[in-house]
Amino acid sequence: MNNIDNDLRRIALQEQQLQFERFDLDTAWTLGSTLRRMAAERKLGVAIDITLFSMQVFYAALDGATPDNPNWVRRKRNTVFRLFRSSYATGLNLLKQQTNLQAKLGLPDAEFAAHGGSFPIVVKGTGCIGAVTVSGLPQRDDHNLVVEALAELLGADHDALKLEN
Repeated sequence: MNNIDNDLRRIALQEQQLQFERFDLDTAWTLGSTLRRMAAERKLGVAIDITLFSMQVFYAALDGATPDNPNWVRRKRNTVFRLFRSSYATGLNLLKQQTNLQAKLGLPDAEFAAHGGSFPIVVKGTGCIGAVTVSGLPQRDDHNLVVEALAELLGADHDALKLEN
């Protein structure tokens, strides 16, 4: 449980610090392009999605992504949209409580996934306006890739924010 508690504390810090002053379609393109560049350089077979509550604003699938990835993106994103927390933090909290989304909140597995990779897009003074999601890697790696891209874009200290090994 100690590792889960450490990750939850670090994710809370990430969620607090990785917030935007403003977020528009150009910002979405820059964030999505940053994620795509990172994934391509590392030869990661992932799907990348940025969706605001109003519409999808970025999507890319890299070589190695599978037909299952868009569904995982949708389900992880739905979890962020419902709870305004990263899907990884949600999953860790549920693991700690020895429950799941269906049992705790009545949310069906077909529509929601408490697995790492989706992170809330928060605008300071406004709140959560959308989610950035990666699918295709182990859940902790999906989460870490999103956090790394957000830290780069926002000029945050990634080393101080990343999850410990």
